[in-house]
Amino acid sequence: MAHKLFIGGLPFSTSSERLREVFAQAGGVESATVVMEQDTGRSRGFGFVEMASAEEADAAVKKFNGQEMDGRTLKVELAKSGGAGGSGGGYRSGGGRGARY
Repeated sequence: MAHKLFIGGLPFSTSSERLREVFAQAGGVESATVVMEQDTGRSRGFGFVEMASAEEADAAVKKFNGQEMDGRTLKVELAKSGGAGGSGGGYRSGGGRGARY
């Protein structure tokens, strides 16, 4: 089972392939993705890396969190699972019926 990491503070020039190469220094990388803006195709400055094991994920956090990459400081942490996708639906349900404000 892969262990997903959130990578913040990425230089905007970083590609998914470059992200994979950098994190491979800490162990086996299952996948690496830089999140891009849908409209412009430009990097949003963060991404996700899936490491092959929990030990490699921990090693990557220790190795890269707070380190500088092309002038920007990386924030590396375990990605939160389940997150906003499950809890966001209730806010929109009902289509605004009954709203007083």
